[in-house]
Amino acid sequence: MEVLQELEESDVTDDEEEDGERAQDEDVGVLRLSNIQITSTTHTAKQRPQVDPSQCPSSYIENSPQEKFMLAMAENFRQQYVLLYPDRKPLLLCPVNECGVQKFVSTTLRCTLLPYPELYSWEGCASFVSDYLSLELLDPPFEIPKQLSSPTWVVQTQKGTCFDFSCLLCSLLLGAGYNAYCVSGYASKEMCLLDQSHQECPQLEPEIQVNEDQQTQTKKKYSVKPPRDLQSSFEKHQDKKRHANAKATALKKQKEAEKLQKEQERPPPDALLGVRVHSWVLVLSGNREVPENFFIDPLTGKSYTTTNENFQGIESIWNQQNYWVNMQDCRFGCAEMTFALSDLSKWEYMLCGPSSQSLSIIPEPKETEDEEDEMEEQKVFEMPPSWVAKIDISQIDMEMRYPGGTKVVRYRKAKLEKFAPYFMKDGLVTRFTTYKDIECTQPDTVKEWFKHRRDCLEERELKTDTNVTAELFRPGRSDALKYHRYITMVPETERQMDFYSHTRYDGLARRIEKPFEMTETFEDRTDFLFNRHVVYGKRVKVSQSGETLEQRPLQKVKEMFHRDPSRPSCKEVANRDFMISEGQIHVTYHLEQSRIIPFWLNFIKPKEAAGSEKAQAFTPDMVSGFQDDPSTKPYKNLKLYEMLVDLMRDEENVVLQIKDSEKEVKSVLSAREQEEKNTELQISIYNATRNETACRRTEETERIAKEKQKQQQSKKLDPLEPFLVQLGPTRPLTLQAALQIKTECLAELKQQFINKAKIIQSRLEKESEELQKKQSWYQKNQLNLTKEDEDEYHAYCSDALLRIHIRKQRLDRYKEKAPITFLALEEKLNRDPRLNKHFKTAQLNEA
Repeated sequence: MEVLQELEESDVTDDEEEDGERAQDEDVGVLRLSNIQITSTTHTAKQRPQVDPSQCPSSYIENSPQEKFMLAMAENFRQQYVLLYPDRKPLLLCPVNECGVQKFVSTTLRCTLLPYPELYSWEGCASFVSDYLSLELLDPPFEIPKQLSSPTWVVQTQKGTCFDFSCLLCSLLLGAGYNAYCVSGYASKEMCLLDQSHQECPQLEPEIQVNEDQQTQTKKKYSVKPPRDLQSSFEKHQDKKRHANAKATALKKQKEAEKLQKEQERPPPDALLGVRVHSWVLVLSGNREVPENFFIDPLTGKSYTTTNENFQGIESIWNQQNYWVNMQDCRFGCAEMTFALSDLSKWEYMLCGPSSQSLSIIPEPKETEDEEDEMEEQKVFEMPPSWVAKIDISQIDMEMRYPGGTKVVRYRKAKLEKFAPYFMKDGLVTRFTTYKDIECTQPDTVKEWFKHRRDCLEERELKTDTNVTAELFRPGRSDALKYHRYITMVPETERQMDFYSHTRYDGLARRIEKPFEMTETFEDRTDFLFNRHVVYGKRVKVSQSGETLEQRPLQKVKEMFHRDPSRPSCKEVANRDFMISEGQIHVTYHLEQSRIIPFWLNFIKPKEAAGSEKAQAFTPDMVSGFQDDPSTKPYKNLKLYEMLVDLMRDEENVVLQIKDSEKEVKSVLSAREQEEKNTELQISIYNATRNETACRRTEETERIAKEKQKQQQSKKLDPLEPFLVQLGPTRPLTLQAALQIKTECLAELKQQFINKAKIIQSRLEKESEELQKKQSWYQKNQLNLTKEDEDEYHAYCSDALLRIHIRKQRLDRYKEKAPITFLALEEKLNRDPRLNKHFKTAQLNEA
């Protein structure tokens, strides 16, 4: 199929003859090449244009001579291909574009590198194309399309067939430096129809299985030996064996159930298996450090190996330089195919020359001089440049991303919804829903991702079975909330709140609340407090200001502290228990390094005065404890009393802190309810399209600038205004007054000329006098001057002469300009409507 050799033998040998024949053939609408009649482009374009041709560039609606010659070569190639391989499907060579004009497929590619970092990698390009476009199915699905739109039209309409997807993606990949090719072939039904309902969603991360060996702690060399195990090793072995058998049985049942379920979910056999036409992109290794060849499905943006079973055959591939036809057996898919494009036994190219060689990283053997000469003789034609206009995607289109601002993808027991930023009022950008059944009717988990929310909400997850909601916030909230897990927004119910502890004054990191418990965890506190556990009692009714409220009374508060290394352990509190309902305080100190039991004290609080009864006095019987060091003297009663007073004071502070925590929980819940009712989105000041404040400010600035410009244009010097003001608002303007005003105005201008000329003349004379003085001084002291003084004198003289010359020119120019300005003012006064009407009246009276 050496089409170029036939062209060379039949037409290229005699250029003059060929030009004459081509001119005659174009007149009758028929081009003859290699004795094969080829209908011209204007007659083969039977597709109805999708766009007004008058609004398209000239390259869209007509072919250049080079493109016409390329179409003729393609037709010659097709005729030979049909003759040699009558059983093979037709090739996609010259489909029509959106204007109904035939174009060769390689010229439809337009190498483009857009100024977005996301599109510098193949992952970003594939993801963008799959998100940006909506699919139009081939009709019928077993035939190649008759139309291949330009990438610019596909970007504008945001829809196209799989071939349009591939053409756009390949153009972006070529612009990014990849060795990419469009592929025309056959694929599975699910891939052609973009049906991912039988695939697992990539959002479902597999559960991490922790190895038992990793869980076992490494034994230290010098450690206490554990007590001897007196259990029977045989019984342990039997128990382990029974557990293994039970686990194997359960695993077998699970696999059988999964296999049965997959059999039930398996779609019916495809009647068009192996003949469904599809297009995708091939990326060869070499450029951009690609280690091995791989496929990209433009409909999903996923990459596959070249042996994937979903790709069932290849007819042809092409890039912006050449076109190759596959000569390998594809009865068993693409698993055994090779992509060495320079191998003529595997691939047949259309244009010979450097463009027909593979761009693989494997070095090719050097050609001899005879082979190079033969190649130069065969190289008679190169691929015409692309007829497609520059691909341009605006920033707004990149942000909108999806057709209509939203896109839905269905997976096996899952649904993924994507939204453009600012498209949803609540800032939702992604929603991922998992279901319990195949029909996707019973939701299991709903996970949402947000952006640009003023309340800093980023993620939300809802478990439908337990109705548990978990929210994740980014830094920036006034309450420093990081994570919130709850069932209901009602206070004093089960919930968990995590905070950014480094931004809080109290160092609170976590608060776990239950109906009768509350646990707070702290970090990096100066008092070394790291945990506080609160126990509540049953609700009781309390009357406050005439209202009956239910409150949870405090029963017990336990605080735990880290050890301060700078102080002895016996003086550092480890645990502090305030048993409020029992009226006791229990304090436990940190354990000494050589002790087994820590030092602790238990205080019984004296009863307070109630009614006629007096307050209970402190006695040594109210204190009990354990002293870990017998040699240490026990505390005296006064010291114990002071310790009790300090602990009671600390208890009051702790109770106040707990009440503040309860108030904070209520305020956070109230704020969250208001934020969900009235969701506000943050808009950057640099986003001029959405920031209303910035838009108003820009409009106001432009309006003020225009007003100032108008005022400057309208504000002109009125030479009569100072003289008209002297008349007063009540005094009418007469002919005598008009003549007097004109005379005074001209006299004023003349006087200004004289004054300004005097100023310039005086400055000129002053410069001349100073120069003469300097010259006379030099003549007197010439013999005593140093070289530096002489250089300074010459520099001064040069500058003075330059200033004198400039002032003379300015004076001469002013003298020339003054009469012209005087005459212009006189003419302007004569035409002024306030004076002109009196002058005309006087002229009429004289006449």
